[in-house]
Amino acid sequence: MKKLLLLPFLTLLINSAFAQSAQDSAYIREHYTKIEKTIPMRDGVKLFASIYLPKDQSVKYPILMTRSPYSAAPYGEKEYKRSLGQNMLLAKEGFIFVYEDVRGRWMSEGKFVDVRPQIDKKTGNKDVDESSDTYDTIDWLIKNLPNNNGKVGIEGISYPGFYSTASLPNAHPALKAVSPQAPVTDWFIGDDFHHNGALFLMDAFAFITNFGVPRPKPITPAEFKNPIKYKYADNYKFYLDMGALPNYKAHYFGDSVHFWNEMMLHSTYDWFWRGMNIRPHLKNITPATMTVGGFIDAEDCFGALHVFEALEKQNPATHPNMLVMGPWFHGGWERGEGQFFGDQNFGAKTSLWFQENVELPFFKFYLKDEGKLDLPKASIFVSGSNEWHKFNEWPPKNTVEKTLYFHADGKLSFEPSSAAGSSYDEYVSDPNAPVPYQDGIQSRRTREYMLDDQRFAERRPDVKTYETDTLKEDITLTGPVIADLFSSTTGTDADYVVKLIDVFPDNYPDPKPNTKNVTMAGYEMLVRGEVFRGKFRNSFEKPEAFIPGKVTEIKYHLPDVAHTFRKGHRIMIQVQNSWFPLVDRNPQKFEDIYQAKDSDFQKATIRIYHDEHDKSSVTVNVLQ
Repeated sequence: MKKLLLLPFLTLLINSAFAQSAQDSAYIREHYTKIEKTIPMRDGVKLFASIYLPKDQSVKYPILMTRSPYSAAPYGEKEYKRSLGQNMLLAKEGFIFVYEDVRGRWMSEGKFVDVRPQIDKKTGNKDVDESSDTYDTIDWLIKNLPNNNGKVGIEGISYPGFYSTASLPNAHPALKAVSPQAPVTDWFIGDDFHHNGALFLMDAFAFITNFGVPRPKPITPAEFKNPIKYKYADNYKFYLDMGALPNYKAHYFGDSVHFWNEMMLHSTYDWFWRGMNIRPHLKNITPATMTVGGFIDAEDCFGALHVFEALEKQNPATHPNMLVMGPWFHGGWERGEGQFFGDQNFGAKTSLWFQENVELPFFKFYLKDEGKLDLPKASIFVSGSNEWHKFNEWPPKNTVEKTLYFHADGKLSFEPSSAAGSSYDEYVSDPNAPVPYQDGIQSRRTREYMLDDQRFAERRPDVKTYETDTLKEDITLTGPVIADLFSSTTGTDADYVVKLIDVFPDNYPDPKPNTKNVTMAGYEMLVRGEVFRGKFRNSFEKPEAFIPGKVTEIKYHLPDVAHTFRKGHRIMIQVQNSWFPLVDRNPQKFEDIYQAKDSDFQKATIRIYHDEHDKSSVTVNVLQ
């Protein structure tokens, strides 16, 4: 009956979406003229661009550009995008929209390089990077597009977010406003491919099997035929059956996927990964910047927070630099209304609010000299209390650092343990039966795991749970979360996963209508989770083996949070040693995991200590 009642509702939503898409498409054709150009770079390579010019020529327009490796499609001057800009508010405001295929992708010439390293000191026209390609593109656009006002803005989400960031060093004088959104930033420390040196297996495999396949000449997506085929219904079973990482090349990639081969040769934070890190180059920046991200972004939460941080620390205080973080999945601020995600209701249409009150005013102010820009340094949505906060800096200063200490019997409190002698929890971690990242069966990595119910994990013997008493007042956490574990293992390597969880009261009401049969009473909502590959505890460049049985400190930062634990709720910390198949399995022996054999994976006995000497804990910042 519930399915029957839900069907008309879903049909209505789908029909409404199609109707809106048709209206948007008609608007674009009515108000814009499309042209296609190849734009010469300083080394002679030509990059392809789709350009949409407003038909109303009574005023001059700024240029709003997106550079992407995902294609400027549709191709052909009679083929139009269904919408322009990242939302229709921008299209209706009126800009010259430019979409460019980056070097070596789709219809652009040249050789593609993933997250192409920045060249600070160029010695000639052959020294090119994404900064120089952006500069040359802007220079051509300003000189050749009719009726432009001489001002350019750039924005992009995810990989296009990286190209937005890369436009900032040595920017063209016409570039006035840049918005990196969920920008790819560091593929070893925090984004997409790795977190703290641990491979994000599902994302890496799914991305590489399509994006990593070479395109030997300029080609449209319609002409491209991907030779790598795979299909599975149960991701946990598929990746477990695949076994050690060398099997992926043997079964799927061969020598065709260059980036996978390169990645397997660079298992530490060496020159290969460091060269991709754009953050050290974000100095002497002239365009206004607004970095955007989502606290529940499964791909690039790290990038948004750390691009803003680098810009803030490495440029004068007078440089216009803003941060926006909301309750959004990857790109969620431009997809949907932003009120609901997973089992949670955020109480407001957060995405629409951002588009209308932040994004549009930002580009109007800097590109059109219109309006008054009344934006704080950081616009932050605090979940739990479901409120937007304005901060003069991020992380905010008006906080008190407090530490949540682990205790025996699963207790968690702001008071340190006074247990004399050695107090610990002990369990067996088995990489051949790893802890799943989410309850149930999934065919692909979901977005919802970022805030899903963690009760399934608490029931496993290889997950240790620590929980406060019922809170007597609201506690709002903003900014860094630092895990500080004291642990021993019978192996010589180990991964550690720490999860910060909001436990709902046992009498918490279920949503209405409850179409998913979700039980919110006792719900254990994931607020933040992060993995750390233990051998990198002292250095990402020089890994170190664990000494079996020796108590060892593993201390690391989780991405920032902004969440209110409400009165009547409880704070929970879970600790585990696998998060599969989100993260690849650690054999629990010290070796190059990228060259491991199936026979290398072994059980290990793990201890988490919580006594007066070895105080495992999580440090948070409580907003005052």
